[in-house]
Amino acid sequence: MIRITPFGRSLSFVLLCVATSASRCAAADRPNFLFLYTDDQRWDALGVVQREQGEKARFPWLESPNLDRLAADGYRFRNAFVVTSLCAPSRAAFLTGRYGHLNGVVNNHTPFPETSVTHASLLRAAGYRTGYVGKWHMGGQTGQRPGFDYSASFIGQGVFFDCPIEVNGVKTPSTGWVDDVSTEYARQFITENKDRPFSLVVGFKTCHGPFTPPERTAKAYEGDEARAVPNLDVKAAYRKDELEDAVPPAAPQKGNGKKAAKIAAKGTARTGTNLGMFRGLRAIDENVGKLLATLEEHGLADNTVVVYSSDNGYYLGEHGLGDKRSAYDEALRVPLLVRYPKLGKRGVTIDQMALNIDLAPTFLDLAGVKIPAEMQGRSWKPLLAGESATDWRKSYFYSYFREGKSPTPTLTAVRTETAKLIRYPGHDDWTEMFDLQADPYETKNLYADASHAELRRALEAEYEKQAKAVDYHVPKFADEKVLPSDPKPLNAWVLDYRFDRDEKDRVVDASGRGNDGVAQGTTLVKASTAAVGGRKFDGKGHINVKNSPSLDPSVGPWTVEATFVADAADAMVLARGGQSNGYALYLVAGKPTFTYTTPAGRKTFAAKKPIEGKRATVAVRLTEAKRVVISVDGKQAAEGRLPQWIGGDPNDDMQIGDDLRSPVLETKVPAFRGTIERVRIFNGEAPQE
Repeated sequence: MIRITPFGRSLSFVLLCVATSASRCAAADRPNFLFLYTDDQRWDALGVVQREQGEKARFPWLESPNLDRLAADGYRFRNAFVVTSLCAPSRAAFLTGRYGHLNGVVNNHTPFPETSVTHASLLRAAGYRTGYVGKWHMGGQTGQRPGFDYSASFIGQGVFFDCPIEVNGVKTPSTGWVDDVSTEYARQFITENKDRPFSLVVGFKTCHGPFTPPERTAKAYEGDEARAVPNLDVKAAYRKDELEDAVPPAAPQKGNGKKAAKIAAKGTARTGTNLGMFRGLRAIDENVGKLLATLEEHGLADNTVVVYSSDNGYYLGEHGLGDKRSAYDEALRVPLLVRYPKLGKRGVTIDQMALNIDLAPTFLDLAGVKIPAEMQGRSWKPLLAGESATDWRKSYFYSYFREGKSPTPTLTAVRTETAKLIRYPGHDDWTEMFDLQADPYETKNLYADASHAELRRALEAEYEKQAKAVDYHVPKFADEKVLPSDPKPLNAWVLDYRFDRDEKDRVVDASGRGNDGVAQGTTLVKASTAAVGGRKFDGKGHINVKNSPSLDPSVGPWTVEATFVADAADAMVLARGGQSNGYALYLVAGKPTFTYTTPAGRKTFAAKKPIEGKRATVAVRLTEAKRVVISVDGKQAAEGRLPQWIGGDPNDDMQIGDDLRSPVLETKVPAFRGTIERVRIFNGEAPQE
C-alpha cells in the first residue's frame, strides 16, 4: 500500500490540474456560495419548525419539503436574528457584515453605497465570479448591482407578474411570476459558471405584500387557519390607539379574480393567517428545489455552501401589528438553513445566536479570504465544524431608526438567550423588559416589577455593553436628523399644470412652487382645435415630475385633482411612489379609482360610474381625519378610511399618464390615452370649491 503524504496530496492535486482546466480545479478547491433569501418570512414559516413545535405550532398545515430537505442535509439555526428588522437595512447588513448606522443604510429609501466593501466585492477580488439575481430593494436604485460581476434584478419592489428585469443595468421584459423568473436567471448563472468558483445571491420578492402567489399554488391550504397565540390582543407599547388592521388581505393572483381573493384572505382578520403569504412560500420552496437540482446536475452540490434566510420576520397580528420594524421576536427572528456537504454534517440543529451580519464573514472565512476588521459579524465556521462554542455571543444589540412618519418610532434593544430589554428614546414610559423563558410571547412587561430588579440591572448593564461594542449612535443620515419629526402641511396648491404656458417639452407649474415637469411623447393641443385643450397622450407618453419638499405626501392630508377625457376604459392618470409608500389615480373599466399604499398595506377606493370618453374633473381629497373622498365634477363618488398615512416621502418621481418607477399597483394599468386638460395637487386638505 502506498501512503499519500500531505506533500503527495498536493502533488496529486497539481497533476490533476495539469490534466484538467485550471478553473475547474479552482472551483473544486474553493467552495461556491449560493445565498437565497426571501422578503418578510417569519422564522417559524418552515414545515420543519411547525412539526418541531407540535401542539404549539401556529401553522401546522404548512409544507416546505425542499427547505426541510435542506435542513435535513445540513444545519438549522434555531435562534437566528436580524440587527434591524427592515428590508433594505437587513439586506445591506447581509452584504457588509455591519450595522446600518455604519454601512450607510438605515431606511428603505437610501441607495446602497457603491463603494461599500461586501462579501461580493472581496470574493470577486479573490477570483470568484459574483452574481446578484432578483429583489435588491435599496430605494429605487437602478443599474448593475455594486460589487457583482453580473446582476439580473428589478427596481424597488417590482411587481409579481411580468416584472421588468434590469440585466446588468439594461431593462429587459419578463413574463410570469417574478420569483420564477429570478430562479431561471439564477439557474442560468450557475450553469454558465459551473467550471469556476462563484458566489450567487438570489433575492425573492415573496413573501412581501400584496402576498400574491402564482396560479399553481393559489389554492394551497384552502380552508386552513392559523392557531391563535397569547399575544394577538397585547398592544405594542408605542401603540396607544386601537389595534392596527394588522394583516391586510392577500391580493388576488393574476387571472384568478374575486374567488382567489376570498380564498387568500380567509381567516386573515381573526388569527392573522394570511394564506397568500404561505401560498407564495409554497412556490418558493419549489424554486429552491429547482436550484438544488441544478447544483446536483452539474456536480456542484458537495462543494457549494447553500444558505437560506430572510431579510426580517413579520407580524401576523401579534401585539396588534402587521409589518415588522419593532423589537418583538416575530420581527427579529428569521429562518436560517445552511448546507455544505463537504463538512460531512447532516441534520444538525444549532441553538447559538446567529445574526444577518454573520453571513459576510462566514463566506469569506470558508473561501479562505481575510475578514476585514470592520466587519462586526462572526463566522459560523466553528459552529458548522462542531467546535466548542463557549465563547460565542450570548446577546446582541438591535436598533431601528424611524422612517419619515412611520408609526414605529426609533427604538433599541438588547436580546439575550433568555431575556430582552427594549428602549424607546424620548419615551422612558414605554420601556419593556421580558423574561423570554417564562414568557416567550412577550405578554408581560416586567420593567417596573420590583421582584425582577436583578434581571433589570443585568439587562441594563448588558445593553450598555453591547451598545458600546457596536458603536451605536443615531447617524447623520437617519430620517430623524434629515427630515422634520412631524412635517406640517403647507395648505397650498403646490402643483398646477394648465399646459397653456408650456415651452416645448417643459411643463410649466403655475402654482409658483417651481415643480415644472418634463413631457415625453405627448402633444400640446389648444381648445380652439380640440374639444379639450391640454396635452394629448397616445398610450406611450408621460410627464415626469421630480421630487421636491412641497410634493412630499407624507404630511398627511393631500388632494389630487385632474381634468381629462380618457379614450380608454383602463388608464393611468398619475402615480407617485411604490407599493410601500405611494398613491395612484387611474381608471378601471372607466371608473375613477385611487390606491394609497403604506407599510401597513394597500387601500383602494373606486367610483361606481364610468367616465370614459367624457370630460370630467376627478378630485381625491385625503382629509385630516384620514378619510378619502373621490368626487367627479364636484359630486362625491366614493369615500372610505385610511389605516395610516404614507410613512415617508417616496423615493420615486411622479409620472402623469403612466407609472414607470416602483409600481404602486400590483397589476400594470395601461398608460393614458386621451387628453389631460389640467392637473393640480394641494399640500394639505384642500378647501372645497
